[in-house]
Amino acid sequence: MVQTLGEILPEAARRYGDKTALIVEGRKFSFNELEAATNSFANGLVHAGVAPGDIVTLYGPNAWQWMVAYFAIAKTGAVVNPVNTMLTPEEVKYIVQDSGARAVVASEDKAGPLMDMKGNTGLTQVVIWGDKAPAGATPFESWLNGGKSSFAPRPRGPKDTGAICYTSGTTGHPKGAVQSVRSIIATAQGTALMHSRTAADIIVSPLPNPHVYGSCVFNAGMLVGSTLVMLPRFSEEGVLQAIQEHRATMFDCVPTAYYYLLAHPKFGSYDLSSLTRCTVGGQTLPVAKSVEFTERTKAPVLELWGMTELAGAATFNPYWGDNKPGTIGLPMPGMVCKIVAADDPEKEMPAGERGELMIKGPLVMDGYAGNEKATHDVVRADGWMHTGDIATVDEDGYFTIVDRKKDMILTAGYNIYPAELERVICMHPSVALAAVCGVVDEAKGELAKAYVMLKPGASASGQEMVEHCRKHLAAYKLPRAVQFVANVPITSSGKIMRRLLKDVDDGSRAASDRQESRPA
Repeated sequence: MVQTLGEILPEAARRYGDKTALIVEGRKFSFNELEAATNSFANGLVHAGVAPGDIVTLYGPNAWQWMVAYFAIAKTGAVVNPVNTMLTPEEVKYIVQDSGARAVVASEDKAGPLMDMKGNTGLTQVVIWGDKAPAGATPFESWLNGGKSSFAPRPRGPKDTGAICYTSGTTGHPKGAVQSVRSIIATAQGTALMHSRTAADIIVSPLPNPHVYGSCVFNAGMLVGSTLVMLPRFSEEGVLQAIQEHRATMFDCVPTAYYYLLAHPKFGSYDLSSLTRCTVGGQTLPVAKSVEFTERTKAPVLELWGMTELAGAATFNPYWGDNKPGTIGLPMPGMVCKIVAADDPEKEMPAGERGELMIKGPLVMDGYAGNEKATHDVVRADGWMHTGDIATVDEDGYFTIVDRKKDMILTAGYNIYPAELERVICMHPSVALAAVCGVVDEAKGELAKAYVMLKPGASASGQEMVEHCRKHLAAYKLPRAVQFVANVPITSSGKIMRRLLKDVDDGSRAASDRQESRPA
């Protein structure tokens, strides 16, 4: 049984051999080919002085080189530090220094700003993939072509650190969540178990590899022998073409991907009949969109939930079991969840009542690297972790995320949750996507404003949106302004960045006055 990250690929190669493991940009790799390539790269890392427990930063877009580096780092017993490609050079420099990285493996377009750190900090090695490595860097291919294709993974224990993944850093500097080897393996096993992933599956995923959702998917695939069709980035036709061409059985992505796919005018022209189930996580997918996708593809959409601090997904709607769209499902085996009062973690809330979601079990991080105070603020001494999510639980034990605590809008003393408004707005037949945030109001503190993308060819007014919401929500929850937009700001993983919605705000007219159509 696989117990460490370094054992995943050797065991997969032993069991699945020449079966296709990875397809990316037209290039295919068998499990045996990945095993040989990662062995060569692991030998290069060791020759460069990387030892068990050292930190190795991995910085680049989805590519076969990224995957080779990830599993090679794991084989050496080093700690993987995967970095979001959307971060600025300043942010990445902070992470490299804060983590104490010994080496960096990066794509050609990302490595330049890091070169001046080599030798001036603990960083001693920079390895680059691409056409031309900058002076002082080691070409990625030189280790692949020059290294031995055999390597014995360095022994590691389940409680040893497997990865340090930095949070997005919405306030202050990002924090490094320390993930144990056990937690990374467990979330991959849970992902495979709850979705019934097997060697018969062909999985299309544009999820960014540095994100924990992406790592759940590719690690689960390696564990069970699935074929991963990894897309460098999300595009509607890229996803639809990949599903059709490879006869994919699964598709994994975030809610915005489903919004864009459903709104694409060519959606119905692709053959998606091979899909047997899809997954969605990262943010809440409105029930209306989940149901629409299933109606049009016959494939259920299984919503999951997780966090960087949990090494990935922790609750799932199971494939073999009740799928409840709009919920995040049940805790995976070994994990326990509860709902507590938002202002009193000692008070557990009954079924149906809102409160903060707390979680406990083997996925919970070991803490934030070098930040004891932040760790204690999130992880209690008894092992329960604050998630910062407002949620409910039903009588069957299925949890539903209401919204992030920090995204809550406070209007004249009333709590408004953006996700609830987004869910209702997305029920309107003309709406492709909705995002909601709070805007400052002198009289009431904050008001809810909706940013709405319409489906191609559709039209609607702001007043129509408000009246639609009025049928489903209390008066105090109605949006006080509606702006029609061509797109909304998203993260590299596809999450809507509510804090940046105001950047597209013209602030000119109230909802009742708005009559814009969708911009061309």
